[in-house]
Amino acid sequence: MLEVSGLAAGYGGSDVVKDVDFHIDPGEAVMIIGSNGAGKTTLFRTVIGLLAPSAGEVRFEGEDIAGMPAQRIVRLGISFVPAERHLFPRMTVQENLSLGAYPGRPDPVTMKLVIELFPRLDERRRQRAGTMSGGEQQMLAVGRALMANPRLLVLDEPTTGLAPKLAAEAYEALGVLRERGLTVLVAEQQVPLAMAFTDRGYVLENGRITTEGTSAELAKDPEVRRAYLGVT
Repeated sequence: MLEVSGLAAGYGGSDVVKDVDFHIDPGEAVMIIGSNGAGKTTLFRTVIGLLAPSAGEVRFEGEDIAGMPAQRIVRLGISFVPAERHLFPRMTVQENLSLGAYPGRPDPVTMKLVIELFPRLDERRRQRAGTMSGGEQQMLAVGRALMANPRLLVLDEPTTGLAPKLAAEAYEALGVLRERGLTVLVAEQQVPLAMAFTDRGYVLENGRITTEGTSAELAKDPEVRRAYLGVT
């Protein structure tokens, strides 16, 4: 579904990610793990069209989307949930969800799916997004992304700022989406949660992929265990 090859990108003429290769097959959940500053956000911003690459290819279902405007990439079937969420704080939950379907009109079937997945959003339909808790805002950010009916959902550190219980609940909801056939790419600091959720993963260090394998294999890798699981 997604194939990234030889990708390089950065800011001010200096590459943050360099010669990155990875792929995702339909129906998979794939994680990118790495320390703060490793380049995960830069990589995702490049994949979804918010940052132009300096080299390499990004192919989605066979089409080269590298450098394509983000709004076109969304229409092709990729939705992005940034770590900062970027909700419209003065708008209501309902309005934020409706904007997720832009430029189309909100699909009642998709809205029903989002509400079933996150019942709290139904209770908060008329509440302004900026007055919600961190966990509720994360639900809304994911729900808004789903309103575009993506085939690939890209999440940048979805548990940022969440208590452990809420972080676990977020991954339970993502598990339901996977059961419905959604393909997921996730960058995560809470590596044990990501490992339990994903099929495969890549380790990004200093802007380069250094290790890859199934999530089970990475969980047994001594260097990964020491660096990301706190186990020697």
